[in-house]
Amino acid sequence: MALNNPAFNTPAFQDPRAGGANTRYSPPPAVDPAAAATIEGAYAAPSASAVETGRMTVEDTVMKTLALFGILVVTAVVGWVWSMAGVSVANPNPSAAPMIVGGLVGFVLAMVATFKKKPSVPVIIAYAAFEGLFVGGISAFFEFMFPGIVLQATLATLSVVGVTLALFASGKIRASARATKIFMIAMVGYLVFALLNLGLMLFNAPIAGGAFGLYSMKVAGIPLGLIIGVLVVIMAAYSLVLDFDQIQRGVRNGAARVYGWVGAFGIMVTVVWLYVEILRMIAILRGNN
Repeated sequence: MALNNPAFNTPAFQDPRAGGANTRYSPPPAVDPAAAATIEGAYAAPSASAVETGRMTVEDTVMKTLALFGILVVTAVVGWVWSMAGVSVANPNPSAAPMIVGGLVGFVLAMVATFKKKPSVPVIIAYAAFEGLFVGGISAFFEFMFPGIVLQATLATLSVVGVTLALFASGKIRASARATKIFMIAMVGYLVFALLNLGLMLFNAPIAGGAFGLYSMKVAGIPLGLIIGVLVVIMAAYSLVLDFDQIQRGVRNGAARVYGWVGAFGIMVTVVWLYVEILRMIAILRGNN
């Protein structure tokens, strides 16, 4: 199955049932009665923690995810203060420096973390820190133009994440090969559109009019950014489903504990993407009122 995050493309997160012709059935070894009694007692005992087993667990991955978001929030505050520090009567606009620095360095670190053969905890933590600068900078920029928008975007993001997690935990929504294939096609199309829009805006092309370029264009009186935004939010929600599914699979496969950082990294990438898209959607909506 194609995945939204290449960082999950390691044996630790692969479905053992997908081995095809290379997978051979081996009958389980015989167990004597004494050993069976010992095994039965082990299952009756409390489950071991990730520290005790050295294996990935859902609980440990949740803690790592919270730790990364804690770092992101701290550096987001730094990015916000940095961005707003130079605002004055002579210079009424927030600084774009934290947004640019955080975005560029965060992108490079994300690529390193994604394509490294083995998880690198320092790289993932550094990514969270620089991504926080980016989030703080872009949030300050939008808040300056549309007061209250950051709170609206944050609540909307938490709502989408919460609903997606609840549906996944209840078993009402699951990743499938067909849905993932559609997701990947839509994702490639969206990336092409986003890069095209960025290029047109950089070269001040007449077709890219408006503060958001092609997103500002209207289709039947509705900003194109809102139409695309709704689709992107659905894509991001499904990306979260894929992240949850891969974490669950890693736990089942007995992946090493360090892969919990990979799961946390994947969730952070998706949530930040979701937040930025919702931020832009609300800005387009408020800008047209």
